[in-house]
Amino acid sequence: MRGILALGAHLPHRRLDRSTIAAVAGGGGGKGTRSVAGFDEDATTLAVEAARATLRGHRGPAPTALWFSTTTPTYADKTNATAIHAALRLPGSCAAADFAGAARSSVAALRAALAGGGPTLVVAGDVRPGLPGSPDEAAAGDGGAALLVGDAADGAPVLAELIGAAARTEEFLDRWRAPGDARTRQWEERFGETRYVPLGLAAVTAALDDAGLAAADVDRVIVASPHARAARSTVRRLGLAADVVADDLSTTVGNPGATQPLLLLVAALEAAAPGEVIALLSLADGADVLLFRATAAVADHQSARPVAEQVAAGRDVAYPTYLRWRGLLPTEPPRRPEPARPSASAAARTADWKFGIVASEDRTSGSVHMPPARVAMGGGAIDDMEARPMAEVAGTVVTSTIDRLAYSPSPPIVFAGVDFDGGGRLPIELTDCDADEVAIGTRVEMTFRRLFTADGIANYFWKARPQRAADGSVTTAASAAAG
Repeated sequence: MRGILALGAHLPHRRLDRSTIAAVAGGGGGKGTRSVAGFDEDATTLAVEAARATLRGHRGPAPTALWFSTTTPTYADKTNATAIHAALRLPGSCAAADFAGAARSSVAALRAALAGGGPTLVVAGDVRPGLPGSPDEAAAGDGGAALLVGDAADGAPVLAELIGAAARTEEFLDRWRAPGDARTRQWEERFGETRYVPLGLAAVTAALDDAGLAAADVDRVIVASPHARAARSTVRRLGLAADVVADDLSTTVGNPGATQPLLLLVAALEAAAPGEVIALLSLADGADVLLFRATAAVADHQSARPVAEQVAAGRDVAYPTYLRWRGLLPTEPPRRPEPARPSASAAARTADWKFGIVASEDRTSGSVHMPPARVAMGGGAIDDMEARPMAEVAGTVVTSTIDRLAYSPSPPIVFAGVDFDGGGRLPIELTDCDADEVAIGTRVEMTFRRLFTADGIANYFWKARPQRAADGSVTTAASAAAG
């Protein structure tokens, strides 16, 4: 039995209220909110966070392959998946490759993983572009999602088994973006509708035949598409009851491109009961349908951060701030020299620290060194260290400051000294917070981010973000001890 072994998603902390767009852009906007990646997030960092959530509770073998899908890659002539591979500290024998360029790529990666092989991690991340006031700007969203695919013999129970699949492909022009363009263009909507609806209906019929099921046997239908009108028309033509169609999160998160099919599948499986049949229909440059049946194991599954919880936990971002983060509103930069481009050789020498935040622990004294060191701070032993991964270790703020002078794409910088549980101290930048939310005793967790980009090179490292309760409030050492 091959199917989904683990799942996870990551939604950025910030939400843009669409009703605030028109007052600034002179038009556009709408109702509801959309997720907004922070100034230090991109498709790669979103994918890393989703993959971390997926692998956090996995007890089986490490993935033997990692497929990364995005429509907004950081690099065009370099494999982006290798940075995700490094941040997750996967074995060197694990293949990593990009499935990039179109919204259909994530479903293609998922189908390739389901076709066979060892445990395969399918990850998607997107930061969707859109000009100010455009429909794409309002309708889009940012986010990451990941699925670990494998067999029942891969050391973990299958949460949902694949029971049927079908695809329909046809060449036609619907949406496109030339390399280097900041916007996606779209042909007249009615034309796309006339192409997608027949393809979707044919794919659904073929997938049901492949599974030996009737339409009435399907408990939940997920429809993902960058063409919202075609998606609605297909749902109507299928004659589906309203309670069968899954929420596409368009009014709260928006459409995160290649991430959308995986994100909606993660959300559906988090709420699924054993035995439920879930159909994923993706309309993007054709039609793909995957049919899954939830197993008994899904009842015991607990996501690290469920999608519904992340949707509810978002915090507002002002529209001008969003424009500045996207580089669409030029503002006065910090009056400090811009950083030099990162060194490839230095990054290679310190890859475990830079991408995996692996500290060193003195075998004699147990003291933790951040960054890793060869000489122990206690006793002076040399090269008597063992690796101490810190990505999943929480910490407590012991001091903090607001730096308005240092270079930052979004000043000011909130900087803190953090004591990590079990040892280790590090001065580190904080993110996903307002300055007045941080105080001595604030509990924080690590998150993979982009510090800056120079000469086209993204400088990735780790930051800390406040831990939050279900209501979004910041957790402190005192509240954690009391609760």
